[in-house]
Amino acid sequence: MGGVHEPDPDLLIEFEDVHLSRGGNTLVGPVTWNVELDERWVVLGPNGAGKTSLLRIAAAELHPTSGRANVLGERLGRVDISELRPRIGLSSSALANRVPGDEVVSDLVVSAGYAVLGRWRERYDAMDTGRAFEMLESLGVDHLATRTYGTLSEGERKRVLIARALMTDPELLLLDEPAAGLDLGGREELVARLTDLAADPDAPATILITHHVEEIPPGFTHALLLNEGRVVSQGLLDEVITADNLSEAFGQPMSLDKVDGRFFARRALVPAVSRA
Repeated sequence: MGGVHEPDPDLLIEFEDVHLSRGGNTLVGPVTWNVELDERWVVLGPNGAGKTSLLRIAAAELHPTSGRANVLGERLGRVDISELRPRIGLSSSALANRVPGDEVVSDLVVSAGYAVLGRWRERYDAMDTGRAFEMLESLGVDHLATRTYGTLSEGERKRVLIARALMTDPELLLLDEPAAGLDLGGREELVARLTDLAADPDAPATILITHHVEEIPPGFTHALLLNEGRVVSQGLLDEVITADNLSEAFGQPMSLDKVDGRFFARRALVPAVSRA
């Protein structure tokens, strides 16, 4: 009999043969995946590929149906989740939908220290409020500190939520489709801020979920490409984001260009079949 596998302390994410099923349907799996310190990952795939479900396992919000999932050196199912989650920064649409519209932006960010939404009777010192302002400033939204969340544009909300995710100085930052719903200007502003974050050696390891290669910030290092819960390809970014791999993942012929460190994809033009 083999010994008990101990989590690798050098791996922030260590998934081995992870499956997630609901109602007899497989949402994720099999997925074997490792994320190391300082890596910046993009998880890419079509709707229904299992991206968000995989991220929720990484966020310790879901336990896999089978397989082994270690997060920040702790085995899911054997760790107190309340102690693990503060070490993980998360920005998602599910979280955005729970934010009260009358929440003041600075309160929304600083309250991440207590893992609550809606400031009530918590007490924060000058160090806490100072860090909250620094995080807002790093995302270019410090001028919104006194505004209420409900008055912000969609792009402003996304950047404020990322600032909140960074508030606790997490070891792992998880971003679930942060550019969803943004117009072109909002998307480009967000990509620029995430590019700066990716280049910061003090920033946490980051996992970004997206449907679109155009949303991959320069400076990201690795990619995991999914389709129907399974891994199409994973590894170094330029080795994974290829026309052939995208064609397999999205189920249609794709062409791919890279300009100034940014990817651009479109459906490939298929020559018409001769009827002669």
